[in-house]
Amino acid sequence: MSAAVTVVGAGPAGLAAAIVLAKGGRDVELHEWHRHVGARFHGDFQGLENWSCDEDTLCELQSWGIDINFLAHPVRTGTGFDARGRRHEISARRPLYYLVERGGSVQSLEYGLLKQAEALGVRVHFGSRVRETEGETILAGGPRKADIIASGYVFETECEDGAYIAFDDRLAPRGYAYLLVHQGRGTIAACLFSGFKRQQEFVERTCDFFREKVGLVMRNEQAFGGYGNLRLPRSAVQGRHPVAGEHAGFQDALAGFGLRYSITSGALAAQSILENRSYEQLWRRLLLPRMKAGIVNRFVFNSIGTTGRHWVTAKLMQANTGERLHKLYAASSLHAMLFPAAERRLRRGLHDPSCDHQDCTCVWCEHGTAF
Repeated sequence: MSAAVTVVGAGPAGLAAAIVLAKGGRDVELHEWHRHVGARFHGDFQGLENWSCDEDTLCELQSWGIDINFLAHPVRTGTGFDARGRRHEISARRPLYYLVERGGSVQSLEYGLLKQAEALGVRVHFGSRVRETEGETILAGGPRKADIIASGYVFETECEDGAYIAFDDRLAPRGYAYLLVHQGRGTIAACLFSGFKRQQEFVERTCDFFREKVGLVMRNEQAFGGYGNLRLPRSAVQGRHPVAGEHAGFQDALAGFGLRYSITSGALAAQSILENRSYEQLWRRLLLPRMKAGIVNRFVFNSIGTTGRHWVTAKLMQANTGERLHKLYAASSLHAMLFPAAERRLRRGLHDPSCDHQDCTCVWCEHGTAF
């Protein structure tokens, strides 16, 4: 009988890996250093993107044997605002993304995946740090530094359900501000690629903006913050062990929608063990083209200045937004031509130099104590 596979990290990547391994007949020991699932998150809404490839995201998860036992609300329409505050109605033929909840509630993504893993016999150890690897191991410990941060509030509201996004450097430098409302609960945040030290200022500007534009009223709001790690790994294998999720740097460079990458990479890591296949070949075939496209898209977005970003985002928010986004992630000769320059820029790092760690109130916390 084969020895148990060790999975380090009970985030989406680690849980997906554990589910696929268990369905493949392997014993799994899953270790998470936090004391409960979803501890990094606060009940905030996020998007499980559905535009980067042809296959529907939920169908892809089900193809791995992952059930949809968590909130996954399809979002086909929304409202966007350009840098001049002009309103654009966003629509797509198929869901742009699926709204999911992060954290430890019974409808959260993490809780749903955890319950699936436990039902399959995965032994989950919370409050457990793995300091040395032994035997077959998948590393999925989450982000190791902050290249992207999201900061804002979760709250209760009587506002109607809706999805709103604003592209304005005064709200979120080189990023975007968003408001998601679903069944009496909401999430508002500024997603920043720069200006990290001023994150609270951008959050308050974002709140004021949506109060003015859509009549937002929040009750019982609670502050939250999160961060993401982006890099293009030369190898996603460490000591012969597959590295999955943001532990490996798998992230969407343009918009920070990395959940799909995390789950897919966890499933691929499990597949590499079950079928004795090269994990490097698996992730490079399925994830690398999309990651390269995202890196080029981010390079262009950062390089074209405020006026250029205004023009691009206004175009994206016209009819058939989903198809326009899909084209951005499709391999092209332009992507191939720009990628070497984009990769060099990425290698120099995206983390923001404005945070000098003096009198800092960052919630993303690349330094100090993680929240």
